[in-house]
Amino acid sequence: MKLFFVAAFLAVAAAVPSSYKPEYKAPSYPAPSYPAPKYPTPSYPSPAYPAPAYPTPAYNKDNKYDDITITSQSDERNLDGSSQWSYAQSDYTTREESQVQKKMQGVTYDSYGKESYGEVLGNTNKGSSYWVSPEGQKFTLTWAADEAGFQPKGDHLPVAPVHEYELPVAPVHIPFNGKGYKIY
Repeated sequence: MKLFFVAAFLAVAAAVPSSYKPEYKAPSYPAPSYPAPKYPTPSYPSPAYPAPAYPTPAYNKDNKYDDITITSQSDERNLDGSSQWSYAQSDYTTREESQVQKKMQGVTYDSYGKESYGEVLGNTNKGSSYWVSPEGQKFTLTWAADEAGFQPKGDHLPVAPVHEYELPVAPVHIPFNGKGYKIY
């Protein structure tokens, strides 16, 4: 059977006329050339009135530090995900902050959105900041942010009042029988 197909193929190949030329070359034509368009140069009439002259803005500088500059700055990023940075300014404002990655217990989500409770990586952050108000009052703020939340500390922060009295006890609910009468 295979021999029959091979013989049929050879017979068709032999029957191709000898005037068949497989190499056909498409004719080539030169690219058209067009002259570049010439547009007139636009002219605009000058305004009939002169442009308004605005005065130089005057700034009211109530700040006692006219030009605040950064006097020191550092930034350190580590391969383990921890970092430290700080800066100090000419107006005595300072800020220091550090962060560390830590394994904590938290909620994780799989690729289907199912949540589970387990070990996750999280950032813990500690820092401090110092500044002087325009009135001359000095402020210091320190903070920590970890699995317990954000915990700021400073003498200027408000403190929640401490209850020195006993809180009232909620009354006992007495059910009704549906007719408006109390059931004892």
